[in-house]
Amino acid sequence: MSELKSIVNKIVSSGKGILAADESTGTMTKRLESVNVESTSDNRLNFRNTLFTSSAMKTCIGGVILYDETIRQENNSKKIPEIISQNGTVPGIKVDTGAKVLANSSEEKITEGLDGLRERLKDYYNLGARFTKWRGVYSISEKYPSKLAISSNAHALARYAALVQEAGMVPIIEPEVLMDGSHSAEICYTKTSEVIKKCYEELISFKIDLEGTILKPNMILPGINSDQKISSTEIAELTLKCIKESVPNEVSGIAFLSGGQTEIQATENLNQINLMNKSNFIFTYSYGRALQQSALKHWSKNINDTTGTQDVFNHRAKMCTLAAKGKWTNNLEKN
Repeated sequence: MSELKSIVNKIVSSGKGILAADESTGTMTKRLESVNVESTSDNRLNFRNTLFTSSAMKTCIGGVILYDETIRQENNSKKIPEIISQNGTVPGIKVDTGAKVLANSSEEKITEGLDGLRERLKDYYNLGARFTKWRGVYSISEKYPSKLAISSNAHALARYAALVQEAGMVPIIEPEVLMDGSHSAEICYTKTSEVIKKCYEELISFKIDLEGTILKPNMILPGINSDQKISSTEIAELTLKCIKESVPNEVSGIAFLSGGQTEIQATENLNQINLMNKSNFIFTYSYGRALQQSALKHWSKNINDTTGTQDVFNHRAKMCTLAAKGKWTNNLEKN
């Protein structure tokens, strides 16, 4: 087994998932202000370190995606990647620099961050990171995503993945088809399939070791403004069909993003996907808000209540890990 494949296994095996704690300072500021907490460097570290030192890190979380600020921080003279690693969890890092307007298609985005990436990856490796994340974003409308946006972002993802594997780390491939809009789940399925297929076409042309990658896709859902009512079974059916038809068998780790779903929706849908899964793919989670939101609300009432905040986070992580094994039920949410 290759070193990259062993890192993938450590992150996603046995129901473990990924904590996406890679919010930019701007995004984290909005999250903290939404619960009336001032966004200072100390407060951002306090909340994140509360999660990083929870018992769920040993039992449920296989990897943590960090932001540049966080990977360089310390708590009680211990570096954050060291705190994460001592629980058997793999530290990771977001390496793209954000989605900017795509030239010649001003309503779409292209993700930037390739300039100087080789040098930054060496730095992140030395800081303790062993996997990375790069996110491409695609909007759905009658005209979009365009072939230009699909091909441009796929090419960037492949260039990124090649540099990451060269640096001895596992790349997370995140092509996110956004929930924004009034489109149906069927249209989401068609567009997501097109996006993912193009990504793998580019990844294969760049000779990427697919076993040493993790895919972070969206689930197949109707747009957030759609009138369509759809069950978790239908979501699972469409999502599994999309993955089966679009993703090469060599890709072992698939960690879904939560997108605009609530904590319970993201858990229920992941559980249903695993109940219906007949493939060899490992389906788990790479959640941000769907892992952190309840913990953040609790913490905001008393930022020194470490134990109480960790209890809330431990419960949410346990529910997600049960869902990654197809063993979650709604009754467990009441306990």
